[in-house]
Amino acid sequence: MGRPSFEAIFLDFARQLSRRSTCARARVGAVITSEDFRRVYACGYNGNASGLPNDCDRHGAEAVGNCGCLHAEENAVINCDVSRHLPKVVFCTTLPCAMCAKRIVNLGGVTKVFYAEDYRIRTGAEIFDAVGIVCSGPWPEKADVR
Repeated sequence: MGRPSFEAIFLDFARQLSRRSTCARARVGAVITSEDFRRVYACGYNGNASGLPNDCDRHGAEAVGNCGCLHAEENAVINCDVSRHLPKVVFCTTLPCAMCAKRIVNLGGVTKVFYAEDYRIRTGAEIFDAVGIVCSGPWPEKADVR
């Protein structure tokens, strides 16, 4: 058995982070690393804001696309305090939504985004393509991403 790629390891890390999610609808994790994979700059998972109840603000039909949770990518971007000019790679359990894709773009320095599962709307991938960020996925759990 060969060694897993760094990409596979960081996608697994994002999957593990998603287990901390308190969202009733979807559990999502995200990791931001250096381009050489030697540093983890930030990570996040979806859930309510710090200090608020570990629960969604809305439930049932009204929660679809509007549960009130901060997204994993959003939390990772908030937690990332490295300079805009440093190259970064983002790993997500799900293809980022359009707003998270825009936040990732504005983080600066992002060269690639890897994701494990498709999102129901593919606008995030279109945004990455429009600004020249390589977007790669979906990658199943056992895939060795390269």
